[in-house]
Amino acid sequence: MNRNRSKKVLVLSLTVILVLVLLSACGKNNAGQKESAGTGTNTASETPAKNGEIKELSLFIDASWYPVKEWKGAIAEKITEKTGIKLNVTVATDDKQLPLMIASGDLPDLVFTNANIDRMSDSKLSYPWNELIEQYAPDFKIDKTRIAIHTMDDGNFYTVRNSFATQEEVAQNKYSVGSDGNPGIAVREDILKELGNPPIDSLDNFQKLLGMVKEKYPDMVPLIMDKDWIEQYFLQQVGVEGLLDGWYEKDGKVDYAIRQPKMLEFFKFMNSLYRNGYILAENFAYTNDQIDDQYATSGKAFAHSHTVSIAESDNIKIKTAGSSYTFKMLPSALSKDTKAVSSGLGFAGTFITKQNKDPEASIKFIQYLASDEGKKLTMFGVEGEHWTWNEEGYPNLKYDPSDADFVNSNGIKWWYLYNDGVTEGMLGYVPGAQKTQALMERKAFTTYKPELGLIQMQPDSQEKTIKTKIDEMIKNEKVKIYLAKSEEEAVSTYKNMVKNAEKIGLEQLVDWANQTYQKKKDLFK
Repeated sequence: MNRNRSKKVLVLSLTVILVLVLLSACGKNNAGQKESAGTGTNTASETPAKNGEIKELSLFIDASWYPVKEWKGAIAEKITEKTGIKLNVTVATDDKQLPLMIASGDLPDLVFTNANIDRMSDSKLSYPWNELIEQYAPDFKIDKTRIAIHTMDDGNFYTVRNSFATQEEVAQNKYSVGSDGNPGIAVREDILKELGNPPIDSLDNFQKLLGMVKEKYPDMVPLIMDKDWIEQYFLQQVGVEGLLDGWYEKDGKVDYAIRQPKMLEFFKFMNSLYRNGYILAENFAYTNDQIDDQYATSGKAFAHSHTVSIAESDNIKIKTAGSSYTFKMLPSALSKDTKAVSSGLGFAGTFITKQNKDPEASIKFIQYLASDEGKKLTMFGVEGEHWTWNEEGYPNLKYDPSDADFVNSNGIKWWYLYNDGVTEGMLGYVPGAQKTQALMERKAFTTYKPELGLIQMQPDSQEKTIKTKIDEMIKNEKVKIYLAKSEEEAVSTYKNMVKNAEKIGLEQLVDWANQTYQKKKDLFK
């Protein structure tokens, strides 16, 4: 009996010790996971996904054009593996859907938006990132410039936009050459050769080339333009800083772009393109952004205005269709006057809404995407499968980043719910590619003034109302200038457009903008 009792005591003691050891190990493992969660340093065995702890969060993407609609593919799966987060994705049907959701109070866990950043940066709608970081992810470090850019009047920041880089960051990374979101024009190489390869080193010579095309190929459209990329390339060639609905700075003062001294030169040039028969009147009325592509890839157009990747993307489609002609990019700068001023603060940002079911998991999810590993995974794809790291400091891609079908079907880049312009800029570096050459040329004449981007109006403010009215008026009047029957009529219409803007309240808007600019620019000192 005593011997049996001793055996029972021994077995019980061993059982208790074993349980304590297991509990201790589990406790250490959980603590280790909590400490490293979201930093991008987790090993595969430590990730929540490996333990079957998958959490599903709802994401609304406020961009009806967005090319990825579902959380699937190699990149999405790898992010889930690393974070334990799976996203239930809804893409907007139009630009009114998110405002209606805000009004009704029916928001998902996460919102990714560009157009409604100011509106979503509200403590009634979203959690401040700074509070979530302090509480759940104190090792999530964001630089002061990005925090300054996104800090609202209440002292909080609710998101950080992707695609942003400072001039210093870009300068320090020579392989970060920029993204596809830059203007460019491509021309037919075969026709250029037939015409004797005339020089294209100025806007005047470009116009002469279009005239030669019109004379020799009367059934061909000399220049077709994407509906969203009509002005950008030519604005920069004449030395205009910014876009028609933006701000420019001179001697410490800001003014609205349409009053720049070079702006009239731009409008006269655009009008001459029309009067000479080099562009189509209906090009300004296109609502479908595929029409220009069809002209270029079916042999109906000589020059195609779009982005810096347009030659290579057109060439892929042309080859697939069985044709043999090719496009080549024009130089990014056609004159010494060419200027590009980047006042952008990035593209879009992710918000953790007040209806989010797991704010802790959400901020740690964003923290992983913000890590070096997360940014590379999102932007380049799965390491080893889609790319390898070149010792010079850029990714050797195993695919053509201009192949939209491949990129979109794999979800490469498009899950950049947090990323930066440096990493995105390296996606544009492909040795020997036309897009890379165009971006490297642009980098040489681009200056960065993000402080201009901080001249932002509150959604329901008087300044916002004035600017909206002015921009809508410009949208209508600029086409009248483009299609004017004479240069005199174009000049007169331009001057009337500026006067109309002043009648609407341009001076009041500019006064407010200068007050705001003087305050905001100090953030960058």
